[in-house]
Amino acid sequence: MTGGPDRILLLGGGNMGAALLGGWLESGLESSRVLVVDPKIGDALRQLIDRHGVRHATSVPDEAFDVALLAIKPQMMGEALPSLRAALKPESLIVSIAAGTSVAAIETRLGERPVVRAMPNTPALIGRGITGAYANARVEAAGRAVADGLLSASGPVEWVDSEALIDAVTGVSGSGPAYVFYLAECLARAGGAAGLPAELAMRLARHTIAGAGELMIRSEDTPEKLRRNVTSPNGTTQAALDVLMADDGLAALMLRAVQAARDRAEALSKE
Repeated sequence: MTGGPDRILLLGGGNMGAALLGGWLESGLESSRVLVVDPKIGDALRQLIDRHGVRHATSVPDEAFDVALLAIKPQMMGEALPSLRAALKPESLIVSIAAGTSVAAIETRLGERPVVRAMPNTPALIGRGITGAYANARVEAAGRAVADGLLSASGPVEWVDSEALIDAVTGVSGSGPAYVFYLAECLARAGGAAGLPAELAMRLARHTIAGAGELMIRSEDTPEKLRRNVTSPNGTTQAALDVLMADDGLAALMLRAVQAARDRAEALSKE
């Protein structure tokens, strides 16, 4: 990331802020171009700051920035954003990764300006995330490219044309890693119930899910094709899939889960 904005303000020092900053630095962004603002930062971000000499402040300074990336919790927006006004130029780009915080809510506190609302997910911590993003009408092609460059440092970026779809993105990929982690928990518990020692069952579950995920990324086949490839007629996998693919099985549960997450994201944007 040798090009892009000269001055970037990263507001928020949690895990996702650290993941993004780490991706920027690995992509070649000069540390002098970033200021991290947070009164309390986590260990991961502290290590990046110390190792790369990134500037850190506990409050927004009286400086002007080209981009402000908001990596704070939604409930902190009301208190944090007003102090940001003085650090923004009229053309400054706002990129928010706060769940359930609408573009309108940001503009209420910062005025009308270019805003990108994005939803990354936690695999960004290891550079394997994916982000859904929406740009309001004030974001020109150059600003969209800047946002894409910043967000893609931790994984691919998928742009949507409607802000409402960000809530659906939240339900699928934003919250999705938790569904996979819970699947690992359930698979391990099922292995224990089948007689396996608990630690062995968990190792089997973790590596099975991680390996299947990597195979799905590397393969050109669809998930459906991969599933069919490992399912012999009347075999053991088919017996399990008969349960998972029943009318009240995994598909129905996943539909309800994603809709619940989407609906909660919509509600948060109205609170």
